[in-house]
This record gives sequence, C-alpha cells and structure tokens, in this order.
Amino acid sequence: MAKRTNKAWTPTDDKSLKALAKGNTPTPLIAYKLDRTVPGVRARAGKLDLSLKPTNKSPYGTAKKK
Repeated sequence: MAKRTNKAWTPTDDKSLKALAKGNTPTPLIAYKLDRTVPGVRARAGKLDLSLKPTNKSPYGTAKKK
C-alpha cells in the first residue's frame, strides 16, 4: 500500500495518470507507480473525468466458451 504523502498533483502526475488509465492499468498499480493512495488516485481521476474501469474484461457470464 502506498504511504500517505499529501503532496500536490502536478501536471506531470496528471499526464501519467491519464496514460496509465488509458492503458487499462489497474487502480492499485497506478497508485503504486505514482506513489499515491488508491482513494487519492480515484479522487483525482474523478476530478479529471477519467474512467478507471477496465475496458478489456468481459462482464460475468458473457465470455465465449471454448
């Protein structure tokens, strides 16, 4: 778990967050890479109007059977 730092978000941090979210990176991993807390990442993503929902997973029960 990332430690609590209370540091301000920089434009570089925002750019990294956008790139990681676009790359479908899991939220806990984004928090680790940015040295932030998961709630902090979620809050910032909300302010930037970013979705952290995974886009490459099938909803439960809809995966094709082999």
